Amino acid sequence: MSGSESPAFVKACALSDIPDSGILSVELNHDEVAIVRTGATGDTAGEVFAIRDWCSHAAVPLSEGDVDGYTIECWLHGSRFDLRTGKPTGMPATQPVPVYPVKIEGGDVLISPDPHS
Repeated sequence: MSGSESPAFVKACALSDIPDSGILSVELNHDEVAIVRTGATGDTAGEVFAIRDWCSHAAVPLSEGDVDGYTIECWLHGSRFDLRTGKPTGMPATQPVPVYPVKIEGGDVLISPDPHS
C-alpha cells in the first residue's frame, strides 16, 4: 500500500451495540480494542473512538474504566489517556496506547486494523 492510499477498514460492531456515552470491548485481528462513544444523546450519535484495550502502565483493560470527554481512565491506578491520540494525560502511565482510525457507515462502526501510536 502506498502512502496515499487509505487503510482498509473492517466492521467492528454496529453503532447501536455501543452504549450511549459508553465503551464496548471487541477483538480486532487478535487485539482487544475499546470502542468508545462520547457525547451520545437521543438526538445525536456523538463521536466514536477506538483505542487498544490495555493500560500501558498496568496491562489491564481500559474498557473497564471511565470516560470523561476525550479521556479514558484506567480503573486500577487512575492513568488517563486521550482517546484521540492515545497519549497519557495523567500519571502513572508514561507510554501512549495505540489508537485506531474509525469511520461510521450505514450504522456500522468500521475500524482500520492498523493502529496509530
